Amino acid sequence: MKNIAVLGLTGSIGLSVVEIVRKHPDQFNITFATSHNNYRDMQQLAEELSIDRIVMTSEKVSEKMKDYIASGSGQADVLEILTSERFDMVINAIAGSAGLVYTYHALKNNQTLALANKESLVMAGHLFREKINERQVIPIDSEHSALLQIMNGLSTCEVRKMIITASGGPFRELPLSEFDSITPAQALQHPTWSMGAKITIDSATMFNKGLEVIEAHWLFDLPYEKIDAVIHPQSVVHSLIECIDGSILAQMSNPSMQLPILYALTYPDHLDSDFQTSLIDLPPLTFTRIDPERYPLYTLVREAGQAGGIMPAVLNAANEACIELFLNNAIGFPDIYGISEKYLNKQVNITDPDLETILRINEEVYNEIISNYG
Repeated sequence: MKNIAVLGLTGSIGLSVVEIVRKHPDQFNITFATSHNNYRDMQQLAEELSIDRIVMTSEKVSEKMKDYIASGSGQADVLEILTSERFDMVINAIAGSAGLVYTYHALKNNQTLALANKESLVMAGHLFREKINERQVIPIDSEHSALLQIMNGLSTCEVRKMIITASGGPFRELPLSEFDSITPAQALQHPTWSMGAKITIDSATMFNKGLEVIEAHWLFDLPYEKIDAVIHPQSVVHSLIECIDGSILAQMSNPSMQLPILYALTYPDHLDSDFQTSLIDLPPLTFTRIDPERYPLYTLVREAGQAGGIMPAVLNAANEACIELFLNNAIGFPDIYGISEKYLNKQVNITDPDLETILRINEEVYNEIISNYG
């Protein structure tokens, strides 16, 4: 029986973890969980799964759950538990830059971390290099889970290229002339995955695919020129590896986050489950290049990753601010790229920034954009 902590239990990744626990109650037990403000779902899940300790990170919401909270409230109390308690695995399913501090403290306490928070490696991958090499960080993203499975038995010197797939989002075929009129409601209609608002918008702009390239760079210690992405609308092939002899290896399954989460929980083994993919019933599988004119943020993220230092954190902060503004109808869809590019270009790089510097600049860039455009 594995005792696990789930940070972000009521989000899309957290709820997928819940489904796995329901299916495998003899294998996994959630002993600690957090949510920011979804106290109703948290209360129900805590009772159903007999979760010993829960923390609502929103202080205001915590008051509404004071009869259920056995471990305090707010970020400080989560960090106290992560640094003083031991878990068989900590799952970081918090979206956005807010998840970075939890990754940092969990790994500092030598927890084994199943990571769904892209921003941790994007903003501060250099801080976690040793933990990654020791395989204390297990990716949950379907793309990186696929790469991890394919790499089992391969060495990096055998890899000619890693290829991450992307659905292309809801605007894959929309005329570019109509991008100015894209609404938040349209951008939130992902054709394949059910995700939170921030990740869904990132998929529409392909910002998320750039983040995944940076993640792959840190997770597998490969240079950026050996990591690529292609559009694969069917979302059946999650990643591929081209070997130096020319052969291509792929990981395939029907799109579901439960499969990569289950693999993270049981890594390096595969656990018997009821999940199946019928090859006969699959649609035709297609792959196309990423159009830089349609998805300029993908190229911009790659450039920030190659620049290194503080630049990925700056771009990520700018993007998060722009998404908030877009969702509030303060800016248009193309402005997410325009404003992000502006703030990336004005930033003087800082090589090898520490956590405090990363968090400070992240907050400064975010607040400045919200103030200037909100």
